[in-house]
Order: sequence, then structure tokens, then C-alpha cells
Amino acid sequence: MARIRVAACQINTVVGDLDGNAARVLAALEQAEAAGADVALFPELAITGYPPEDLLLKPGFIADNLAVLQRVAAATRACAAVVGYVDADRDLYNAAAVCAQGRIVGRYHKRLLPNYAVFDEQRYFAPGIEPLTLFRIAGVDCGVSICEDAWSPTGPIADQAAGGAELVLNINASPYYAGRLVERERMLATRAADAGCVLAYVNQVGGQDELVFDGASLFMDANGEVIASAPQFEEDQLVVDLDVTPVFRKRLLDPRGRATAAALPTVLVTDSTRAPAELLPRRHAPALPPVEEVYRALVLGTHDYVTKNGFTDVVIALSGGIDSSLVACIAVDALGADHVHGVAMPSRYSSAGSESDAEKLALNLGIDFRTIAIEPAHAALLEMLEPSFAGLPADLTEENLQSRIRGVVNMALSNKLGWLVLTTGNKSEMAVGFSTLYGDTAGGFAVIKDVPKLLVFALCRARNERSADIPEAVLTKPPSAELRPDQRDDQSLPPYELLDPVLEAYVEGDQTAGELVEAGFDPELVRRVVRLVDLAEYKRRQTPPGVRVTPKAFGKDRRVPITNLYRG
Repeated sequence: MARIRVAACQINTVVGDLDGNAARVLAALEQAEAAGADVALFPELAITGYPPEDLLLKPGFIADNLAVLQRVAAATRACAAVVGYVDADRDLYNAAAVCAQGRIVGRYHKRLLPNYAVFDEQRYFAPGIEPLTLFRIAGVDCGVSICEDAWSPTGPIADQAAGGAELVLNINASPYYAGRLVERERMLATRAADAGCVLAYVNQVGGQDELVFDGASLFMDANGEVIASAPQFEEDQLVVDLDVTPVFRKRLLDPRGRATAAALPTVLVTDSTRAPAELLPRRHAPALPPVEEVYRALVLGTHDYVTKNGFTDVVIALSGGIDSSLVACIAVDALGADHVHGVAMPSRYSSAGSESDAEKLALNLGIDFRTIAIEPAHAALLEMLEPSFAGLPADLTEENLQSRIRGVVNMALSNKLGWLVLTTGNKSEMAVGFSTLYGDTAGGFAVIKDVPKLLVFALCRARNERSADIPEAVLTKPPSAELRPDQRDDQSLPPYELLDPVLEAYVEGDQTAGELVEAGFDPELVRRVVRLVDLAEYKRRQTPPGVRVTPKAFGKDRRVPITNLYRG
């Protein structure tokens, strides 16, 4: 039996920050070296950050990434490192470098390139086609693979196991959505058990534009059982001692000693283990409750979008409603109360209760709060437009003026004070266009853009269990935009209990209107909702990015044409 000490380095990289990413890798490598690890694993494309998108079209970026990789390799000592980077050899490859003793010992090119959902890797990379090689680290024959390579039962892991791999090292940048952890663990368990290999899985952590990577790195034994796991949404280094039973002869010879498969060539990286006789204690990160998991993703995504883009402070329009209350809580938990600014902008239709609820929320959270009444601007604009509107009845135009004035005020504060505007629209509203273009959609980051309304309520209740900062009235009063007297959302939209299931099936499930009716949804409800969703596509194209927490968010996930007459 061979023992190997493996460090899964769950780091938060920044796309394009080559020097900064190298520093993060080297700091974690130094920690792994001090811990006596035989090999340290780093996420997919750790040098460039993931996903680098069209930065990959710049030859200078590729050259710089290769130069940085050489610096990282030169810093390796007894602890080997498996580092994600972009390789160039006539084509570009999503690659992993195996480094040790100051040099690059070998390379692996990702074979299975995802091209669905948020992934677009076939736009940039060629699939690896070079013969597979194993790497002997601390006397253990290791296969190296990258993310999607693990999702196919007939992919590289199966081939590496058949060729003699005893341990598979899989590096990842696997984005989060609700429930993804369970899916991922089930897949990895199947892959490890089918291969009969111990499997080490490291995942990136952190926010990148609308994507959030949840970490949750883990180790599986050859039976598909989790033997150690790292937390979600935190940087971490999980160091595990693995006792690996040599399986080379078992795999390649039948009971009579006859050859059944060809051994893969093996590259020697290091020949002896640094792991002592006594096993390290193994850590198991507890699974987060489903609602808490989503909340943590929103906090991390917001923190990283704000800070990675050079902002320190944010401003939120506080209406006294549930959406802006949730966004304020997320912002405080992401950035700290001193960096969050709330603005109440009452109009002639704002209720006293809404104004007091907004102020009470700000007081509970300990954030800066100010009131800027928009009625003078609203009245002035109505007067300016009156000659052009003469003889026409009041309608949405006058209502939307209020929202657009609020957008102007928020953007003025942003320009003058350097605060990033966080918008407060939820996924249900975004889906059906229940938002004002250049009004409540105006801003830099849409925190709950991918959070359906019913989940907004659940997140607020869960947040209040920790600290009752959201006034109870906010949780119980009927949702309203307060743009006309006694307005309620359910005057313009179906109740959210009916709306959200239809939206989930139509947007995330890609069902047609006919299929929704066949599934039992009310035909009139379906026709109404589908029409609203389709007509609002042009609005969604003009909204800021927001944290992705569902399997299909508006943006990269869903690319529906604006000009579109299909109504199936």
C-alpha cells in the first residue's frame, strides 16, 4: 500500500490578473509544502482565471500566461503542483501542468470541452488528442483530468484507470447553482467507483461576473464514498493522506496473469512520499441548508463583483419593499455596513409605512441612510411633458417617470461619490418585464436578478432567523411598486404562487406553451405569461449582470432572439 499526501488548494482567482493569480498559487503552494504534501492541486485555468473568454483571442495574453506558468513551475520544490493554464501548440488548449523541482514535468490537455449553459469552450479551445500519460507522484500512478473530463463515464478517467491509474487528480472551475453540490457528488461517486480509483477533486471558489464558484473540493475513495470535503464559498486548503492500494497488476492482468489492457506510459515526478506514518485527521464540511446555500452564493458573488472591479461602496434604493430589503442585507453581509448606503426616494404615492420600513431596515443594519424626495422632479417633468401629452389619458408613462427619476438620482450619487448602484429587481419581475427600463433596472449589478420572488421571501425569512433586521411588515404586506394609488403587484401580474412555477418550466425547463398546458397549467395563465416573457427580452438585454443561482439564468444561459415570433 502506498501513501500520498494531497493538498486541494481551493483558491479565489481573478480573470486576467496573471501576476495576482500566480501569487495566490505560490502562497498556497508554500502552505502545502510546509504541510508536507506530495502534490498540490489548483483549479482549472488558475493562471488566467476562469472563464477568460475573449482574452484568449489576444496572442499577448496567451504568451504572458505561459511566462507566468514558468515562474510558478520554477518555484516548485519537493511538493509537486498541478496547475491549470492555457497551452499553445498550433491550437489553444485548456491545460494542466504537472510541475516539480523547479520545472514543468508534463502537461495534460482537456479532452471534453463543454459547450452548453454558460460554457463556450469550443469557441476557444481544441480538445486534447495526445496519448494519455500517467504521472508517478510519491510512488503512486496518477491520472490528471480537467473538469468536464470527469462527467463522461467513457471519458479520460475510465481510460486512465484502465491504463493503471491508482489516483485521479481532477482540477475544476465548476460554477454553482442551487442543488449543484448534490449532482456533482453523485457524479464523482459514480466515476470513482466505476474506475476503482481514489479521486481528488479541487474546485475554484469566488465570483466572476454573474458566475459563482462554490469550491466544495473533496476526496472520494475507490468505492465512491466521500472521505474529506472542503466548505462551500470559502477559500480553503484541504490536505489529506491517502492510502492507495496498488491496482496496476489487478487492472492489467486477469486472474491467470494474462494481459487484459495496455499500461499507459508513466512520467516520474517524485519517487518517495513525504507523508508520515500517522494519518492526518480528515475534515468534512457540513452541507449547507438549501436556502442558506443560495444566500451564501449571493453574498460571495456580490462581494467579488464589487471588490474585483475596484469599488468599495454600494448604494441601494430602499423602497420599504422586500426586494430592496434583501439586497441591502446581502450587501451588508458582503461588504460591511460601513460600505452600504440606502436612499429612500418617496413620491406622491409612497406610503408612510414604506418610508418608515425603509428607515427601520437601515437603522437595524447600521447603514448610512438618506431621503431624497423625487416629487419636485416628478412634478417638473409632468409639467414639461404636458403640452406633448395634452388630451391623452394618464398611463404607465407617468408611473414610469418616477422610477426613471430614481434611476437618475442613484446614478448621480454613483458618479459623484463613486458608489456602485445595486439594482433590486428579482427574476420573476425580470422574466415578465415588470420593471422600468432606465429606472429600477439602471445600475451596475443586479444582485437578485436570478432569484424568483417566492425564493426572495424564503431568503428574507432565513436571514431574519439569524438577525431580525427586516421589519415584519415588509414580509407581510402585499408587494407593490407604489407608482399609483393603492397599487399592488397582483393587479398587473398573476399571484407569484402561480407565476413562479410557470416561469420555472418555461425559462429553466425550456417547455413550450403547448407543453405547459399539457402539463396541467391553466391555458390562459400560460398564454399570458409566455407573451410577457417573450416581449420583455429586449429589456433583459439591457440590464446589468447579476449572480447566477439557478440552472438557467437570463444572460449567458439563455440566448433567445429579441425579434422572435415563435409562440409554440
